[in-house]
Amino acid sequence: MIRKNVAEILQDHVTFELEAIDRLYLNAYVPSLQTGGGFVYFVKTQLGARVPSTMMVAPMTERFVAAIDRFVTTERINLVTFEKGQRKDDIARQYLARCQAEEGVLFVGKAQEKASVFRTEKRRDAQGKTYPWIIRSTAMPNHYYFYILDKDFGPLFIKFCTYFPYAVKVCLNGHEWLKRQLTHRDIPFEPLDNGIRSSDEAGRVQRIADTLDAAKIDAVFRKWLRRLPHPFAPAHRAAGYRYQLSILQSEFALTQVLDRPLTGRCFFEEVIRENLDIGRPDQMQLIFERRVTRRTPGSFRTRVLTEGVVPSLHVQYKKSKVKQYHKEGQALRTETTINDTYDFEIGRALSNLPALREIGFAANRRLLRVESLSHDCLIGDDRLHTVTSPILVQDQRAAGLRFGDRRVHALMHALCLFALAPTGVRHRELRHLVAQLQGRDAATYSAGAMTYDLRRLRLHGLIERVARSHRYRITPIGAQVAMFYARLYTRALRPACSLTPHGPARAQRAFDRLDAALANFLQEVKLAA
Repeated sequence: MIRKNVAEILQDHVTFELEAIDRLYLNAYVPSLQTGGGFVYFVKTQLGARVPSTMMVAPMTERFVAAIDRFVTTERINLVTFEKGQRKDDIARQYLARCQAEEGVLFVGKAQEKASVFRTEKRRDAQGKTYPWIIRSTAMPNHYYFYILDKDFGPLFIKFCTYFPYAVKVCLNGHEWLKRQLTHRDIPFEPLDNGIRSSDEAGRVQRIADTLDAAKIDAVFRKWLRRLPHPFAPAHRAAGYRYQLSILQSEFALTQVLDRPLTGRCFFEEVIRENLDIGRPDQMQLIFERRVTRRTPGSFRTRVLTEGVVPSLHVQYKKSKVKQYHKEGQALRTETTINDTYDFEIGRALSNLPALREIGFAANRRLLRVESLSHDCLIGDDRLHTVTSPILVQDQRAAGLRFGDRRVHALMHALCLFALAPTGVRHRELRHLVAQLQGRDAATYSAGAMTYDLRRLRLHGLIERVARSHRYRITPIGAQVAMFYARLYTRALRPACSLTPHGPARAQRAFDRLDAALANFLQEVKLAA
């Protein structure tokens, strides 16, 4: 059986394609405050303490929290205390839907979350005297989420920890940034949830998406740092205690909008069924272009997850993964998520975004080339629908060839018998055989009926007339369709439907094994109804 890779099959079915940075989760930290020694130096030089202790930064925390309270009151912004298990994104969408401004803070959220902090520990020297020692530990301080609508980046949030050294996390979306850039430039496009569905200027859209870089991301972060309450005083920032950005998680998406949205789900399910081994180490080597050995950390497996009724395919390499799913019933979405840049021997600094972008987009493309299918189910679905439905060809109408119709199956069986006839078949020869296959006398199957059926077969492209003769020849497509109808009906449906509770035990056991195997297969790929 000839197999083709998915990338080749998609060439004939993609109407719009876009590579873009999707979600970015960033850490913002002060580099010189990541060690105990850095903390001690800060307390001594900036706070004037003789004996370093975490108690010395308590006033800073109090001033920071008070500044947030004043900001919420002055700007008349809602302060929402998140409940346990509550989806923060759902609340953000509600505020975003009501927002009329071009940009601003939508609301401020508050939650207790685990954080890495400094603590003071008492230790004893050789003489038994106690002295303070600064160590890294964990705590559950309050975190404040500033949900923001930016005119260039759209929705994003900046989260501040209220415990020294006041770690910050930033989350933004490259697709939302792209939508706003297209709007600013008056480039028409049809949106997709977290993506673009179509545009008449596809090349220009891709070029704009490629311009999202570290400088723009850093600029929007600095812009909102100037507007929001800041844990460090101006004097501290002047002394060099300023936030730097690093990459916590990055997602790189390839969106391919299909020309047949209704059959796209069938296509993706076929991809899942025929590529359940895609997570094996030898396949991972091809996708990520990295050598995989027994010492490579992480498990190598293919996972098929179902959220609602939408299945998704997941493959993992160390802490990174590639996810593939059918998006909104319209597009094939392939996403590479890099959770640890050191998986690829790249640093976490935001300046490494170009190198990560290259790795992420290349992994998406390689996955499509590694995945393979034994057939193009998009074409197959169209062909089956065309054959079974009425057709109009140059003002000539013909009825569909319905699967299950006894007369149609007689025609298909007859075509199979004449498929290899080098000179084709005549009207008279085919009529006699079709009547016999229906269990009818040839006199009851008129010449007019045979002419009607030949016309149906010809307009549907299953047969063609031999030039300057009264003979007909079966086409390659006709041979495929006729063989499918005949085999499926004769070898599967008719025997299965003929089984009865008191029928042959051997046949019933065979059918039961088939049913059990099919049920197990559907359960494995998580597509069981």
